[in-house]
Amino acid sequence: MKAFNTTFAGTLLAGEVAGQRLDVFIAGDDEGAKATVAELVSSGELRPLDVGPLRRARELEGFQFLLMTVQDRLGFDWAGALKIIS
Repeated sequence: MKAFNTTFAGTLLAGEVAGQRLDVFIAGDDEGAKATVAELVSSGELRPLDVGPLRRARELEGFQFLLMTVQDRLGFDWAGALKIIS
């Protein structure tokens, strides 16, 4: 199971960035466990996004590395987040 790793702690505590509710990406092979984590995410007024099986954890880690690089270069002070807008 992988979740919460694309959100910095301070941003997670705030629950939003720029007025947008945070997305929490969830990857795992156990559907029941993913449902439990999704309920936890929802109870914190965040939006759970099931990204598929645990093998997607590598992509989530790549997202976080990219986010860390961009935040540092733009001086965002670790207060950003990844958001899926539809």
